[in-house]
Amino acid sequence: MTVSMHSTGKASFDDIYDRPDPRAYCHRMNELDYCIPELAKPAFLQQFSEFRSEFGREPTVLDLGCSYGVNAALMRFGVSMSELDEHYRDADTATCIARDRARLASEDRIPGVRFIGMDASAPALDYGAATGLLHEIVHADLESEDPNENQRRILSQADLVISTGCIGYVTGRTLTRIVRARETGLPWMAHFVLRMYPFTTIERELAALGYRTERRPGTFRQRRFASEEEQRQVCDTLAANGIDPAGYESEGWLHAELYISRPEASPSTPEDRP
Repeated sequence: MTVSMHSTGKASFDDIYDRPDPRAYCHRMNELDYCIPELAKPAFLQQFSEFRSEFGREPTVLDLGCSYGVNAALMRFGVSMSELDEHYRDADTATCIARDRARLASEDRIPGVRFIGMDASAPALDYGAATGLLHEIVHADLESEDPNENQRRILSQADLVISTGCIGYVTGRTLTRIVRARETGLPWMAHFVLRMYPFTTIERELAALGYRTERRPGTFRQRRFASEEEQRQVCDTLAANGIDPAGYESEGWLHAELYISRPEASPSTPEDRP
């Protein structure tokens, strides 16, 4: 199979992000053993629990690069990526939507948590909204411009910002604009970041906004490489950044690290921010 490459050095899957439903996306990702949403799920659920303990309510979660609402589906349905692929198999778009709605109605595992989805793919967002997996959606490129009034209203609700693969496509510019959409307080953040993308610049930008960032121990497999070319380019990028891919990317898997960012002390006001 010919694999096109993204400017970031990773394989491009643009052709499966603009479908009206997630069948092609789930099937292709399942072929590559895409598992980061499953590995991330316990960490995200722990963040929800800690937020609940501190504030006495369920969080509103902003999922960056949410595609069809996959992170929400895995957490709300309590399934794996392979089970999600099976869930959508042998169905048209209308059937996929109906299956998701029915499943949410019968077995939502975290019914109090609200999910906001943000992505560059309008069809993927529309699907997530149609099923109810995503309670609200933001179709925006905050790398290029500030959010409009409606987008700012939605983003201002976020208590926790999560991602499992979009850092590298987006930078601290996007995260800063999300933070500044809030009138008061700072949302918590939990980002799984591929080792090929240094997080140091973003960490400094978040620190300027009042955050303390912690990198959790270990790495998390994201997926298998889509081609030898992708593996070679990623390993070359890592080496250029002074990171040894031996035992990690050299074994055929993309690896991510988890960064948790929270306010240093009490939430700041807009006037306190740079």
